[in-house]
Amino acid sequence: MFHTPREMRSIPDDPSRNEGVKTHCPYCALQCGMRIAGSPAEPSISGDPDFPVNRGSLCIKGWSSGATLAHPERLTTPLVRNLRGFLDPASWDEALDRTVAGFRAAQARGGCDAVGLFGSGALTNEKAYLLGKFARIALGTRMIDYNGRFCMSSAAAASNRAFGVDRGLPFPLSDIAHADVVLLVGSNVAETMPPIVQYFEAQRARGGKLIVVDPRRSVTALAADLHLRLAPGTDAALAHGLLHLLVRDGAIDTKYIRERTEGFDHVRAAVARYWPERTESLCGVPEAELVLAARLLGHADTVMVLTGRGPEQQSHGVDHATAYIHLALALGMVGKPHAGYGCLTGQGNGQGGREHGQKADQLPGYRRIDDPAAREHVARVWGVDPGSIPGAGESAYEMLDSIGEADGIRALWVVGSNPAVSAPNARRIEARLRELDFLAVSDFFRSETAEMADVVFPAAQWAEESGTTTNLEGRVILRRRAFSPPPEVRTDLTILCDLAARLGKGELFASSDPEHVFDELCRASAGGVADYSAMSYGAIEAQGGLFWPSPRLFAERFPTPTGRARFHPVRDVHPAEEPNESYPLYLTTGRVLAQYQSGTQTRRVPALTKLAHEPLAELHPAVARRHGIADGDVITLTTRRGRAQFAAKVTASIREDTVFVPFHWGGERSANRLTNDALDPTSRMPEFKVCAVRIERTVARDANAANPAKGPGV
Repeated sequence: MFHTPREMRSIPDDPSRNEGVKTHCPYCALQCGMRIAGSPAEPSISGDPDFPVNRGSLCIKGWSSGATLAHPERLTTPLVRNLRGFLDPASWDEALDRTVAGFRAAQARGGCDAVGLFGSGALTNEKAYLLGKFARIALGTRMIDYNGRFCMSSAAAASNRAFGVDRGLPFPLSDIAHADVVLLVGSNVAETMPPIVQYFEAQRARGGKLIVVDPRRSVTALAADLHLRLAPGTDAALAHGLLHLLVRDGAIDTKYIRERTEGFDHVRAAVARYWPERTESLCGVPEAELVLAARLLGHADTVMVLTGRGPEQQSHGVDHATAYIHLALALGMVGKPHAGYGCLTGQGNGQGGREHGQKADQLPGYRRIDDPAAREHVARVWGVDPGSIPGAGESAYEMLDSIGEADGIRALWVVGSNPAVSAPNARRIEARLRELDFLAVSDFFRSETAEMADVVFPAAQWAEESGTTTNLEGRVILRRRAFSPPPEVRTDLTILCDLAARLGKGELFASSDPEHVFDELCRASAGGVADYSAMSYGAIEAQGGLFWPSPRLFAERFPTPTGRARFHPVRDVHPAEEPNESYPLYLTTGRVLAQYQSGTQTRRVPALTKLAHEPLAELHPAVARRHGIADGDVITLTTRRGRAQFAAKVTASIREDTVFVPFHWGGERSANRLTNDALDPTSRMPEFKVCAVRIERTVARDANAANPAKGPGV
């Protein structure tokens, strides 16, 4: 079972608390139901036992989420940079006028595409939709993308390739509890989304088996029946090796493959070369463990394959995810109750955020922007000529990296994101951001990106506005407003409409009311892959959430031209960068329980910083001995892109050839100053999860000080 410290466990609902307003957590893609009462200064938060996803449980982040509402560092007025280079409080008129002037000046110099917008998987569906519309209609620019490109894009591309549709989980979370075997790849759910653990515990209680694939012996891996500790960057080799064994042992579902899929013969030929001895040499997983894993998978009636960011955030992440999808298809599990393939979406609205138009190549409803019929439909809803809608723009990293180039963006508006910390090769991106003619940021706090801005807009927080999000199951839920925002704080929808009016497009952005915007989104999505046209706030609230198009997909056919799922041969390709004499170890990154994303919110919450106040670099005892490093020593990690300093945590839970660092901090402790900006050729996902690194001790730990590497919950 999951033997975790109390801080990692879900915190049950307290029935003695005031029921308050029913809403949802602002953090991960579970979108746990919660109740909030009291006041912004003293919010009372409890889990909602009626919401079927978390059933009353909350993790430490959800439980403490109200601490940001009246935080002393909260942005409560617009800021504008003065002639001396400082950010000063300003009126809304000044901030908005300065922003419009910045946009117009950039477009006068470089054309429409000289202005870019960078959105977020944390934005509600309404915000993501209106941001995409604003970019294309108010600014006429192609250059819009969002931080979800750094998160779910590889699994999304793999699902589209195989199934013809991308939905994180094509089945309800509750199905996990009924799977005979779960293969969980590259995800430490016990820390990243603790309320989901109840489903894994129920699965184990029913006699189910859990196989975890991860270079680290994480809290989740400790609870597994089998832990496959692969070398970073070798996921496709591992998946190929498992499929080789399933084919060899006659454990595949030939009837399903024949009747419901196409292309398997090419994949079977490709995996023929991955006999167990060779697979072990490629990925470092012992042959005996490979055979045991294949036996568990092949003998089970129901198998669920779940991937997280581990295999996906790589320069061949689409191929890695596709290789794991092949396992689920070959076993005949996709579309079967309590089985199949799913992606554990990370950000709060990671699913909806990629459905309604803030991606560079998409229009609302998950439509392709280069599809003439899609352009015609959306243009009709927007009341514009289809020819006025620009084409596809650049992906998130490529857009940021274009700053300073002759044809790159000159002005940028960042909404709810912090790319100075979250982008790979972060020092390069920070330098690029400083080259902008104009930068605007909408946020709750002065993030590392906001500190470089010319204008900062104070945005309403999750409990101060209503809106919908779509969780990892494809369940569209409604966050209800509990409190009014501070007097000088506006919602992102209001800011979008205010800017559109100043740009002469006010008639096309007539309402900032989230329900009105949602109704328009539903019309724009009608007929698309992600069709919300039958939804309304009333129906969502009455039913506790609505699925598109249904809770379970693929029972009878796949939304592909032939109605069949598609096997797609993929190569086992090495990472873009591997260890050598100069950089002898792998570096991999990830999350810890008490922090979230770039840490803009969580690093300001005392209950969370008490648990994780600094990033710890995990390294194997053998590596520590070679470098004379003890627990708590300050070490410097160096890659081809930069250097960063961390406190050392010496632990046998990490592979000897690998160093792990969490990515929630900025500045000199930024893991993303080290990560590789090599991009997947299909998804344009950067290779966050693997690069080559060297290590050296910088400062010995003070023997009289408390050892940070021994802190609770880390």
